[in-house]
Amino acid sequence: MYKSIDLKESPRDLEARVRQYWQKHNTAQKSIDFREGKPQFIFYEGPPTANGKPGIHHVMSRTLKDVVCRYKTMTGHQVKRKAGWDTHGLPVEIEVEKILGLEDKKGIEEYGVEAFCKECRNSVFSYEKLWRKMTELMAYWIDLDNPYITLDNNYIESVWWILNNFFERDLIFKEHKIVPYCPSCGTPLSSHEVAQGYKDVEDPSVYVRFKALDAENTYYLAWTTTPWTLISNVALAVHPDEDYVLVEHQGQKLYLAEARLSVLDGEYDILQRMKGKDLEHRRYEPLFNFVPVDKEAWFIGCADYVTMSDGTGIVHTAPAFGADDYSLGQKYNLPFVNPVDGEGKFTELVGAWAGVFVKAADKDIIRHLKESGILYRREQIKHNYPHCWRCTSPLIYYARESWYIRTTLFKEQLLAENRKINWYPSFVGEKRFGDWLENNVDWALSRDRFWGTPLNIWVCDDCGHKSSIGSRKELALRGRKADGAAVTEVMELHRPYIDEVLLNCDKCGGTMHRTPEVIDCWFDSGSMPFAQWHYPFENAEIFDTELFPADFISEGIDQTRGWFYSMLTIATLLKGKSSYKSCLVNDLILDKKGQKMSKTRGNSEDPIDLMDNYGADAIRWYLLEVSPPWVPTRFDVDGVREILSKFVGTLKNVYSFYATYANIDSFDASGYPEDWQREAEIDRWIISRLHSLIAEVREHTENYEFTKSVRAIQDFVIDELSNWYVRRSRRRFWSFDLDQDKVEAYRTLHMVLVEIAKLIAPFVPYLSEELFQNLGAGESVHLADYPRSDSRFIDTALESDMQAVIDVVSLGRTARGEANIKIRQPLGEMHVPAKLRSALEKMLPLVQEEVNIHKISYVEEDSDFVQYDLKPQFKVMGPKYGKQMKAIAAFLETVDAAPALGAFAQNQAYEFELNSQKISLVAEDLLVQIRPREGYQFATMKDIFVALDTSLDEALLREGYARELVNKIQFSRKDQGFEIMDRILVKYSADSEIEAAISQYGDFIKSETLADEISRCADKDLPMIDINGREIGLLVQKTGV
Repeated sequence: MYKSIDLKESPRDLEARVRQYWQKHNTAQKSIDFREGKPQFIFYEGPPTANGKPGIHHVMSRTLKDVVCRYKTMTGHQVKRKAGWDTHGLPVEIEVEKILGLEDKKGIEEYGVEAFCKECRNSVFSYEKLWRKMTELMAYWIDLDNPYITLDNNYIESVWWILNNFFERDLIFKEHKIVPYCPSCGTPLSSHEVAQGYKDVEDPSVYVRFKALDAENTYYLAWTTTPWTLISNVALAVHPDEDYVLVEHQGQKLYLAEARLSVLDGEYDILQRMKGKDLEHRRYEPLFNFVPVDKEAWFIGCADYVTMSDGTGIVHTAPAFGADDYSLGQKYNLPFVNPVDGEGKFTELVGAWAGVFVKAADKDIIRHLKESGILYRREQIKHNYPHCWRCTSPLIYYARESWYIRTTLFKEQLLAENRKINWYPSFVGEKRFGDWLENNVDWALSRDRFWGTPLNIWVCDDCGHKSSIGSRKELALRGRKADGAAVTEVMELHRPYIDEVLLNCDKCGGTMHRTPEVIDCWFDSGSMPFAQWHYPFENAEIFDTELFPADFISEGIDQTRGWFYSMLTIATLLKGKSSYKSCLVNDLILDKKGQKMSKTRGNSEDPIDLMDNYGADAIRWYLLEVSPPWVPTRFDVDGVREILSKFVGTLKNVYSFYATYANIDSFDASGYPEDWQREAEIDRWIISRLHSLIAEVREHTENYEFTKSVRAIQDFVIDELSNWYVRRSRRRFWSFDLDQDKVEAYRTLHMVLVEIAKLIAPFVPYLSEELFQNLGAGESVHLADYPRSDSRFIDTALESDMQAVIDVVSLGRTARGEANIKIRQPLGEMHVPAKLRSALEKMLPLVQEEVNIHKISYVEEDSDFVQYDLKPQFKVMGPKYGKQMKAIAAFLETVDAAPALGAFAQNQAYEFELNSQKISLVAEDLLVQIRPREGYQFATMKDIFVALDTSLDEALLREGYARELVNKIQFSRKDQGFEIMDRILVKYSADSEIEAAISQYGDFIKSETLADEISRCADKDLPMIDINGREIGLLVQKTGV
């Protein structure tokens, strides 16, 4: 007996049962173990941070990863899945600062570095239980019990080994550079971190007059969007080869680029022209004198970076706060004026603005410039400005000494390795990531923070010699505590403990202290291909054959300049090749209105609540079906409900239909051979369609085109398996005898359902398991092989013919609906195009039954039975043809539509000349309408049509009454809870028209409803029902009751 399926069981309860089965039988581990010796498919899991709650976007990314891993397992690979946790860096520190009420680095130091780092360690798994619950609920099979953790000493040791390798190859260096700096976090950021935090903001834009020292009433007009940096101005820059002018304007003389004269308000007279290089070394009066300078300053320099696209062509220069400015300072040996502290505030040197955050001082500085008569004009501009990717504070570009990795030396190799990666979609690798690599800068490695992997470089106090440590063993051998105590290999490697370890300088014998910085946490996560296996201290012998590189990784688009970059860069510098071969990228999850989800907007969705309400399968299928993963996904709960009712509900109903009738007949598919040879045409058709579907789904899934895969499966299940095959085969299952045809129907439906269960297994693991086990197909669908298409059973001609039938039936039913004629009411005649004759004639009874039509007539192409009108789609054509639209519309009213329809059917353009100009129209340009014809209802689809003769004579009406009566009797059986095979007695009271219908069609009514007797009854108390507008009394009872 096949297990019956509770169609009303909640998805949550079904999935809980299946999950319990997996746990009992250790199915997840079995799916790995039983592929031992098979080809490896290496997958790397990107490490999330567990001190934040999981969101619906995590369900999306984990669904994609799970689909690939399950699919590859079922296609014969061994896929090991190791979970990971990212536990270091600013994300953790910021969360702990909030909890402890600390506002800045100074507050942390006062609280105590040791105590703070302990709080960080304790906090990193705050939401681990929620992550575990979400992961288990959504059936994301990954080893959560043996994860890699970036704070673990083994992990840190592997990271140190990599850094030591880079240091010994002179790839790590310390240098004074302009770096993007977060004043709130008190640390510089790397370029890939900066790329993740841009925001559109409004900032002041000011034009400032710098007074020339060699002429009266003469000024250099410069422009800046960072007024606070004017405090540190020491030079102006011009382009040496551009044309500059001296103009008379509003009673003053101004120098600016000739190409930028448009910035002036009002009239001006050009007094003199010169090249930018002619202005070099001219001096001007400083705006501010807060900070004493020790070198020559306040003169004009030449720089190629000066552009003519905005501003005045004269650029204010403050070497402490800009990379270009810093370069100009080096060129001209300018003084370095930096009156800003580590919190981004002006120091005591800057008078009235001392202690003020620099960007907050902009307004007061502009007011001072105005009052001093220096300000020419002030504007507000909208632009994209970098903010801290974690704390969201605006960054400043700030001169600091930091540690860097020489990634620029490997630019060409990084680009070459990127070209070898299979990106999905390809444009991410070619454009977004490729362009990023083209503009690669040295990696800013160090962070002036507390909780992270300590930078393993020690510096001699006496001679400045630097040395790195590559392992805990080396640390124990070389290191000592300040009190002379030994260092052990099991010591905690984090701050502040590692700060206590001293080395002896092998150059001068002096004492070496560790440089105080920790490293960029992206270096941690990017090291996971090596550190997750404690390489090279463990697993070295199998690393290059079983563990590296990954065949597949997948994360969100925001990781393009984060994890994807750090993974590629570290592996390329260390191993000479990328650490991953293919990368699937998913975009953002938005709400149904296209807005970004956030708690503040109140439009975020809790993934655990969603799965409790709708189940994981429906959410997984919806996320894959609604749009390709690499475009922003609009999440709408109504769409999830629709998946449950349409796809999941339909598949359950098909299984329930099979199980119900198979149990009635005691049919057991295991007693029959599993082959696809069949006699019945409809069996051969569904088998052909299944094998075509398998080939299509395999192709799409291999290319990570999951949206195409699930849509193809969904269309097959709903439209072809349920709405066509099962519906068209019902009479075979209803047969009283278990004859050969009925057996073939059972075998076909059983085998198709088993293959569908396997086909959907990577996408909806719970439902597929339920179906697979209920069908008696094996221990678990996730231990089965993925279906393979057999071309011997694909009959494309049969598929084409059946599709023509399905299309005609669909149009016939559409026409009926538009004419408000029930499907149970027979009609006399339907007209269809003659080109469908060969397909329809083979299955004529089927079409007639489905549309409930007595006769089908064929219309030749040259017949005037159908006449079309071509109407322009003005919204589509208007932008293309503008003023010509009126003439085109008039032309279309006069032409035969046949040439246009023929062209569109061949996916070609319809072309004609109008007023000596060639016009080319495609299908979406035109609305094709059939001209109404008296007595007929038309429906069209592409290049085919049907025309129903809607006239009803007495014979058709009578037959319609009989069919409607069958429907009402069947409804009464169901409403009373009769079993499928229960025999019944029918009593009725009706007028003469219904009486005549029952008299003529009594045997038909009995056979359709399993009625032993239909008898007229004079009882006026019979329940009344409507039969096509006529009221009759009807009573349905079980025979023998």
